Amino acid sequence: MKTVIQIVLFIAIVGLAYLCYDSINSVIEFNRVQKLRTEANIEKLKDIRTAQVAFKSQYDTYTGSFDSLINFVKSDSLKLVKKEGSLSDSLIAEGWTEEKALKVGMIKRDTILVSVLDSLFGKNYQIDSLKFVPFVSNEEYEMGSGVVVTGSGVKVQVFEAKVHNNVYLDGLDKQEIINLNDKAGKLEKYPGLKVGSLEETNNNAGNWE
Repeated sequence: MKTVIQIVLFIAIVGLAYLCYDSINSVIEFNRVQKLRTEANIEKLKDIRTAQVAFKSQYDTYTGSFDSLINFVKSDSLKLVKKEGSLSDSLIAEGWTEEKALKVGMIKRDTILVSVLDSLFGKNYQIDSLKFVPFVSNEEYEMGSGVVVTGSGVKVQVFEAKVHNNVYLDGLDKQEIINLNDKAGKLEKYPGLKVGSLEETNNNAGNWE
């Protein structure tokens, strides 16, 4: 009888030890994959921001459409001023201006057109995938644009792109995702990754910055 009890206790101890190990290992693995996915999505949101800023420089507004944004990057061009020569401090002190120096040919300024894609990301960048969330199937970022009126009455163009924890962490431990959402809720923060804002002017900052 004593031997049977000892065997049962041994099995129980081994079982508890395994459960503890598995629990700790699951958290470690979740944190590892979460970090990987978070970093990839942050880079994607930064790229969306870069494209939006370029779009606004061209059209004086942001866009809430990925089709418009992607087509802009693929097909449009940006003006780039090619500079040759510059005014020294001594010439500026003598009253020389850039306009005067241009007229006499002392310096040169030529405006050229460059591909948005090549200029911002490089020709091999997969711009068509800009709207898709990495590591999950056929999920897109939420994106919108609008106007925010500041306290002083100034109208400011804004945009926002975001992805919820439930989306970009899909397939991972559900309880860990719930814990992240609860933590964000208690801090009154968006439960996911977001760049820009449709509610305030934040200089297109990401909520990870």
